Amino acid sequence: MFEDKVIVNCDHDGDGYIVALAKTDGKELWRIERPNHTRSYCVPLIRDIGGRTQMVLSGTLCVTSYDPRTGKLLWIIDGPTEQFVASLVFSEQTGLLYMTGGFPEHHLLAIKPDGSGNVTNTHIVWRTNKGVAYVPSPMIQGEHFLIVSDSGIGHCFDAKTGDILWEERLREHHASLASAEGHVYFINDFGTLRTVKPGKSYQAIAESELGEKVFASPALSEGQIFIRGEQSLICLGKRSAKTASR
Repeated sequence: MFEDKVIVNCDHDGDGYIVALAKTDGKELWRIERPNHTRSYCVPLIRDIGGRTQMVLSGTLCVTSYDPRTGKLLWIIDGPTEQFVASLVFSEQTGLLYMTGGFPEHHLLAIKPDGSGNVTNTHIVWRTNKGVAYVPSPMIQGEHFLIVSDSGIGHCFDAKTGDILWEERLREHHASLASAEGHVYFINDFGTLRTVKPGKSYQAIAESELGEKVFASPALSEGQIFIRGEQSLICLGKRSAKTASR
């Protein structure tokens, strides 16, 4: 959702495209063709970055930034792999975008988002193939970039430099990370919820067993964590905000 538009990413093994539809009546406002005709599953990230509004996503063998008002291409990075699932994240502190993917090759990139045209050789600040996630989306928390691989290895990076601060075996993950009040939440496929404080070493503040498998990302609202398990909808915590007046 952006201003008066619903923007839909349709990357697939065919004539992929992105289309913007009017919220009010579904009228098509703009449509752009996507290169390479390869499936991906990413939701575009829309942020005001570098003095302009950008819609950024990885998919179909590239990382691209568009103007969400018009669909105009702002910049593109070739590759670095074929398919992507995890969404990009942006750090206000470093001014960098972070991309993780994917299939068949594994790459993690920190990208400077102020370029134009093809910036493959000029705007990648750091890259690694350590700790890469295909399905779970990563998280920025202050000066730290946190991620967990599908196989369950959690990493905390210095977001500016790409230096690894710690790594920890957490078992297999599909759920994306979430954060609140300076903590990051990891939920593995077996229903273990870990509350982690980002830092130079691994610090698990709390660990809870939810009692069933979990593959969905948690939702946070008003002091509570909502988790969709294999059999149940689970709510943790007490509501901290007053109910809105009706």
